[in-house]
Amino acid sequence: MTTNSSAMNNLQTEQTEMRREVTLFGGISVLAGIMIGSGIFYIGAIVLQRAGMSPGLSLLVWLIGGIVTLLSGICFAELGAMIPRAGGYYVYLREAYGERIAFMCGFGNFTLSNPGSIAALAVAFAAALNSLWTIDPMMQKVIAVGTVLLLTFINIRGVGLGSRLQNVFMVLKLLPILLILFAGLFFGTESPDLFMMPGEMPSFGTLMSMIGFAVIATLWAYEGWTNLNNIAEEIKNPKRNIPLSLILAITGVAILYVLFNYSIFRVVPYDKIVAMVEADNYYLGTEAANMLFGDAGMIIVGTAMVLAIFSSLNGCILAFPRMTYAMARDGSFFKPLGKLHPVYKTPMNAQLVSAALAIVLILSRTLGELTSLVALCGMIFHGMTFFSVIVLRHKYPTMERPYKVWFYPIPILLICAIMIGLIANTIINDPFTVVLGFVVPLLGLLLYEVMFRKSHEAYVAEQNKQ
Repeated sequence: MTTNSSAMNNLQTEQTEMRREVTLFGGISVLAGIMIGSGIFYIGAIVLQRAGMSPGLSLLVWLIGGIVTLLSGICFAELGAMIPRAGGYYVYLREAYGERIAFMCGFGNFTLSNPGSIAALAVAFAAALNSLWTIDPMMQKVIAVGTVLLLTFINIRGVGLGSRLQNVFMVLKLLPILLILFAGLFFGTESPDLFMMPGEMPSFGTLMSMIGFAVIATLWAYEGWTNLNNIAEEIKNPKRNIPLSLILAITGVAILYVLFNYSIFRVVPYDKIVAMVEADNYYLGTEAANMLFGDAGMIIVGTAMVLAIFSSLNGCILAFPRMTYAMARDGSFFKPLGKLHPVYKTPMNAQLVSAALAIVLILSRTLGELTSLVALCGMIFHGMTFFSVIVLRHKYPTMERPYKVWFYPIPILLICAIMIGLIANTIINDPFTVVLGFVVPLLGLLLYEVMFRKSHEAYVAEQNKQ
């Protein structure tokens, strides 16, 4: 870790070998494209169930989830504008806590979390196509693998091409979602009682517990907002566009989720919603589309799901390999993964390895088990990243901060407290996964000490000479 002024200048420079081709709209598309997935059609039912089947309380929970995500996003906005370097929160962890902590995080992302997410989305994409046309299971695997390869090669051809593809599919997937939303708002005939609470009014403590449990469900739907910072070196005017993209994307998605769920309440009668949830049928969005558009409703929903998953998949394939590239560039990982394509200036080797690992997981029967192992560590590293805003303000007090967290340090402490609560809940409810989840980063630490510590120290020494 470096602390002198030359190191600060190196962190803050906008000069890069990569191409800055992602615009403000492109940044918003990357975030919204990853965040808005097929879950928009069913997570609302889970939130409603956890909110005691109260429509008004469930909408309030969606709003709270959006505010929590926005508070988290403004932490990343300060970090991304201050340090516009590829690699996202790996870079912030490295500067705040040292290379070992950063490597443990990056290694977990490299081996399981990132390729696991890509694999899961690719499998979901093929399954969504199967809802429109019958496709046998083997062909679904072929489609999943083929889609990963296609999007990987598109993104190798340049971040501008990948970003433009993301822009197009982000707009396309919003069209059927907005069609259902506006049709529900203006043509729905139900008048939901937003102040209704079935049964006895719970105590204040019980109510707060219900809200907290329901907010966790909304955070699944908001997941993905951290990925823009991975491509910080490819964003035009990053000191302006990273904060704006984060704030506008998260706010826009929060508004969309609240209005979409309210539109469902305007269309589907409350008694029918209750019956569906009790029967474990959570696809309230699909039911609303069927009631609004008849047989065409299934086609509209199926199309929206295909486009949403494809957009999320492209966003992940675009963003994830940049963390691996940043690690290798630091001398902390296999050197070839830190090389850029000589023409397109994209991290081609890191992209190909990411695709290969995802394909292995697509063909694996233990995909769900593999991706769940790093869930706890992911929360820990996110919490440490939020707190790194405080650490870096003390470590680099004179560093230029084009954007600063609002009402500092209250949002950071609040988000860290929430993360501690989520971590404690995971430890209590799934201790076995917790134990297994620590195996990967600990193996990563061992690998770092044996293979990469000296090369990273040599890289740091070289940077200090410059």
